[in-house]
Parts: sequence; structure tokens; C-alpha cells
Amino acid sequence: MDKFFQPQTTRTSQKQQKHVATPEAQPWVEKYRPKTIEEVASQEHTVAVLRKSLMSSNLPHMLFYGPPGNGKTSTILALSRQLFGPDNFRTRVLELNASDERGISIVREKIKDFARQTPRAITTSSDGKTYPCPPFKIIILDEADSMTQDAQAALRRIMETYARITRFCLVCNYVTRIIEPLASRCSKFRFLPLAPQSAETRLSQIATAESIPLSQPVVRTLISTSQGDLRRAITYLQSASRLALVSQPREDITVRDVQEIAGVVPDAVMVDFAGVIGVEVEREVGEDGMEVDEKPVQGKAKGFDDIRAKVREIVREGYSASQLLLQLHDMIILHPTLTSRAKSKCALVLAEADKALCDGADEELWILEVGVRVWKAVSDSR
Repeated sequence: MDKFFQPQTTRTSQKQQKHVATPEAQPWVEKYRPKTIEEVASQEHTVAVLRKSLMSSNLPHMLFYGPPGNGKTSTILALSRQLFGPDNFRTRVLELNASDERGISIVREKIKDFARQTPRAITTSSDGKTYPCPPFKIIILDEADSMTQDAQAALRRIMETYARITRFCLVCNYVTRIIEPLASRCSKFRFLPLAPQSAETRLSQIATAESIPLSQPVVRTLISTSQGDLRRAITYLQSASRLALVSQPREDITVRDVQEIAGVVPDAVMVDFAGVIGVEVEREVGEDGMEVDEKPVQGKAKGFDDIRAKVREIVREGYSASQLLLQLHDMIILHPTLTSRAKSKCALVLAEADKALCDGADEELWILEVGVRVWKAVSDSR
């Protein structure tokens, strides 16, 4: 009998061990999430107000809005941990994110049931620290702008009824999608886009903690490709570090690695494509070892056959048409010598291409269409 039961115990223990995540397998976004509100970067005004609320142990209903990846959810989670401590956090905080269904039925059932519960008063935590632990709970609704109008209307009544024992924090990207009766009951906190200096400092801290050599051009590329989204930049950094780690011998992270992970078309490819369609582009010697020229590339108006050959080469490399057109748009609009009329014509064809690609059109045909029409617009302006 002992031998019969022994394998089952072994399998059970093995299953339990599999669920234990090692620090190496943990996403860096969660590993380096701010633990206190003082660690939140580039949100001085919001942090100052929340620090006073933390000292007084009193919070209003709150509405956090701003671009993605700048610390909205991390701020309210850090504030909740400082208010309740690790022991009371699970019983005092309810977080519903984008993966949860948040229709009117969820508002009437799950949110209402949690809001009506009377919290317990426990101030001493198992870690030996004393937390304010005010007599209310916090319900965090992440991406609240995706809730239906009926669900938001039902939530308004719950906020009024249980305001004595429950506080709500709505987190969204677009504050205009929150109905006015709901927004008027909350204190609004606008999260500004992260300053490049703050993002650079945070990325450097993570690289130092993980013992990863990180050059200045790589940091700038991480910030530019993530478009101000620090969460995305940290994810790119972790992916690039894994890529460099598996290489033999181990190599440092390069700008090209970050661009490939982010799906960005390399600058050298964009400059070559711009030259074929007749756009003069100034190029500098790259700090990452990429082969670029020191002189400007002159548009030579080579014609349809050369443009088609270049487009086919780009498509074979597997670059995204949407990303290619996005970078071409910035290159043309910010061009110092192109006329306003030529830029207007190029912008129109880029808009048509974007609409067609969203509708499922062929990528190669529309890149070719854009290339030919941009070449014609630039040629007519000379």
C-alpha cells in the first residue's frame, strides 16, 4: 500500500514545484513595478497629492487618465499596498482589468458584492510594520473607458450607495469615454507622458540591476521605438537581453537588436527606399556599427522598375507595411527642403494607404502605390 500511494505524492509535489516562478522567469515589468508612490517617475503633481492623502488616510474616488505605460495602474497599486499592507491587500483591494468581463451584470454582481462588504480593522502586519489601514476598500477598474454606457450608469449608483466603506479608482486612456455623471464624482489625475530623461534613468537602473551593459544609443532607441510607453520599453529591453544571452559568445545589445524586436524598419532600409522614390535624406554615421553614408542620398528618380524592385526587396525582408509607411510619413513631413504642396500630396496618399491596409488590402501593391505617387509628387515640385 505504501508503494501504491508514494508515486501520487511525488507527482503532487512536482506539480506544486512547477507553479513556483523563478526570478529569472518573472517579467521585468512586474519585477520592477514601483512598490511605493515615491518610486513613480515623472508624475510629481500626482505623487504629491497622493502622498498627502496617504498621510491623512483618506481618499476620494479617483480617475487616472493618460497615455499607456506611464504608471497609472502601478501608482494605485503602490498606494493600496502602502495603505493596507501585504496581509490586508487581497481582502481590501479588487482589481478588474481588460481581460475581465465588465458588462452591467458584473457591475451588479461582483462589484456590488465586494463594495457592500464591511472591512476588518487590522493595522499590524506580519512583516512587523504598521499601516494606516483606513476603514474602506478600494476597487480598481483598469481600462474603464472600455466599459459600456449601461455599466457605467449602474456603477454611478453603487459609488453613491457605498461611498462610506468603498473607494473607486477608474483607470483609462481616454477620459472623454467616461460618462459625465461618473467623472464628476471622481478627483481627476492626469498622467503626463514620461520625460525621456526619466525613462532613460529607469531603463539604466534596470540594466544595472540585471548586470546588462547598455550603451546610450540603445537607450535612446528603446525610448523612441516604444513611443513614450515605459512598459513597452522594459519589455523590449528584456527581450533584447534574452536574445543577447543565448548568443555564443555573449554579445552586447545593439540598436539593430532593439529595432528588430520592436518591428521597426532599420534606418538604412528607410534611407535607401527614400532615395529610390526621389527624396533627399541626410544620413550620419551610426554609433551602432550600421553601414550608413556620411553624405546625403540624392533622389535620382530612377523610375517604376527600380521602385518595384526595391519594394519587392523590402517585402521579402518581412517588414510591416504599416510600420514602413509610418516611418516614411515622419521622414517626409519633417523633411527640411520639400515644399508644402509636395508634403500635402504625400500625406494624402499615405492616408489612402493606411485606410486600405486597415481594410485588408495587399501590402506590396500599396507600398508600390505609395512609392510611385510620392516619387511623382516630389518630381513635380522640382
